[in-house]
Amino acid sequence: MEIFRVKKDISFMKYSRLSAVLSIVIFVLSASFLSTKGLNLGIDFTGGTIMEVGYPEGVNVQDIRDTLKSINLEDSQVQNFGNETDVLIRLPIKEGQAIADLSEKVSAALRAKNSSMQIRRIESVGAQVGDELYENGALAILFVCLGIVLYLAMRFEWRFAIAAIVANMHDVVIILGFFSFFQWEFNLTVLAAVLAVLGYSVNESVVVFDRVRENFRKASMRNSKVSEIMNNAITRTMSRTIMTHLSTQTVVVSMLIFGGEILHNFALALTIGILFGIYSSIMVGCPMAMWLGTSQKNLAWKTEDKK
Repeated sequence: MEIFRVKKDISFMKYSRLSAVLSIVIFVLSASFLSTKGLNLGIDFTGGTIMEVGYPEGVNVQDIRDTLKSINLEDSQVQNFGNETDVLIRLPIKEGQAIADLSEKVSAALRAKNSSMQIRRIESVGAQVGDELYENGALAILFVCLGIVLYLAMRFEWRFAIAAIVANMHDVVIILGFFSFFQWEFNLTVLAAVLAVLGYSVNESVVVFDRVRENFRKASMRNSKVSEIMNNAITRTMSRTIMTHLSTQTVVVSMLIFGGEILHNFALALTIGILFGIYSSIMVGCPMAMWLGTSQKNLAWKTEDKK
């Protein structure tokens, strides 16, 4: 079923040079942000304690900071959590002090200032556990990338495989670049979103490249230019792309708006990844496959042998 049927081929490859410049600029900026500013790692990776506290009425965040400063916790982070009545406190690990004792100390100090304060949630991660999660998360991304490389290498001719790998890595680096530039918290849920985007991008690349390969082997397109074959393949998959991404993005944006603070960064990473996943499959993967020398000789040889 093609709801959004496009009859005339769109000249995507006409703008391949412009997209290449744009992609290189965004990629370099993202890599520079990662190298200079780094990621704002959550307590999942660094260790520490998160306390969510609530007040019946709005509270001044600076007053809470002053209270924590009075008990020698001036390096804690305090911010509103959703609205003015909810506050999120991030406590770093203190040497020589147990995590449970630290949270009790903070609770007592806050109650002394305002007895109506309520503890909504306390989450703690030790330093050793945080290090293990950080290492395991890095290994997860590494193994997923290696698996994708092997899959694409077996499924496609090497030019398409390299193009798809570059397109997928392009999406991941850009997501991390956004989180680095805006210093959004990078935690386990965001890592899960990055891994999900990797799989999503691979699926999109495979669909487009499968159609490109089919076009190369069609007798009716035997005399067509490579750019024309690419444009036809992308245009023929436009209906599927629009329907798939529109439905997926609707769910993700709903999570972003209504999912609350816990799902916010997860949905944010997915939103960025899906948008750039569409772009990279069309305007990064296909031009790169073309520049690597993809032609009839590379993909139509099996048909010629059978004849």
